Amino acid sequence: MKYRKMGSLPWEVSALGFGCMRLPTKKILHNVDEKAAIEIIRKGIDLGINYVDTAWMYHFGQSETILGKALKDGYREKVRLVTKIPMIFVNKEEDFDRYLNQQLERLQTDYLDIYLFHMLNQVNFDKVKKFDFIEKMEKAKKQGKIRHIGFSFHDTLPIFKSIIDFYPWEMTQIQYNYMDTSVQATTEGLKYAHSKGIAVVVMEPLKGGQLANPPAESMAVINNAAVKRPPVDWALQFLWNKPEISCVLSGMGNRKMVEENCGYADKSGIGILSEQENRVIDELAEIYRRKIIVPCTACKYCMPCPSGVDIPQNFALLNNKSLGGGKAFMNKLIQMQIMSSYKKLAKNKADLSSAKKSGSASLCINCKVCISKCPQQINIPDELQKVVAVFEKKKPVSNFIRTDS
Repeated sequence: MKYRKMGSLPWEVSALGFGCMRLPTKKILHNVDEKAAIEIIRKGIDLGINYVDTAWMYHFGQSETILGKALKDGYREKVRLVTKIPMIFVNKEEDFDRYLNQQLERLQTDYLDIYLFHMLNQVNFDKVKKFDFIEKMEKAKKQGKIRHIGFSFHDTLPIFKSIIDFYPWEMTQIQYNYMDTSVQATTEGLKYAHSKGIAVVVMEPLKGGQLANPPAESMAVINNAAVKRPPVDWALQFLWNKPEISCVLSGMGNRKMVEENCGYADKSGIGILSEQENRVIDELAEIYRRKIIVPCTACKYCMPCPSGVDIPQNFALLNNKSLGGGKAFMNKLIQMQIMSSYKKLAKNKADLSSAKKSGSASLCINCKVCISKCPQQINIPDELQKVVAVFEKKKPVSNFIRTDS
């Protein structure tokens, strides 16, 4: 494992961090497979990961509890432990201590190495100021409950800079990958935070797994590249190449992912990519940008939907249909599987309740409850209509693919 400077903090962090938002789940009810999750978390730590990240919301509360169990038997002392106060649920001043104390109990620890304000955008940042939560963070720090203060971010560059300038933060967590260099915090924001000595941790390095499964055009670019590496390695090396990034989080759901990603991290370094390799990444980014219809990362913050729509699944099917295609037999087979997967989704309330299925886009009633929850600021009801158009009204998916270059 390679280690990197953690901003202005007096310690080094593993190039790869363990994100606990996508732990292995069981088929029934999608509950976390506790035994498997503990095994892979400990495997990552054994391979050199010293930074683990979770949140109140992950796996509907199971993530923190299971991570607490995984960090027993001496593993807590090997890592920097990070979690977040769920700002979207905060409604009053007292919520700060309530959440922090419950999270410490869930994680079976006396302190957090870093405590983050989760999912800061303008609305949630206004709550931070309204309830004097900075003061509460500093008080918790003096009490020894937390050691460092930071925030995770989902909004635009101007908002990011205003938050950065508001307080001497010790770290920030941003969404960043080779497709998202110009959205949310952007490359400019990454460099701005770094210039202030703030440690930057990256989430969504594979954009919810989309960069791990390239379309045919992208695979052609990868296969023709002089340097041979898998799609995941290309995406991760793009990030580790940058001096502004301290740690890259990966939500790993099985032992193979852990071992492979730790192997990629072991080969990482600042400034190691050649000009030719950077051109390969630029080509990959442009191919993806043209084909991705909905920029959903499957974070599931929008869930549960009051009408039963499985929002991330519907968007994943639409994007997968857009990314697929081609005359090869395997591509055609994949397209058939995508259509079959959509047909299995519930199309009415009776089917939804009796069969306990996930709901299709056609169940959306445009209640708009999901919009404010989405970190990507997606107009979810409008995008679900595209799903209906493609899968139910049989409109060509090409109608919704960006054609400008």
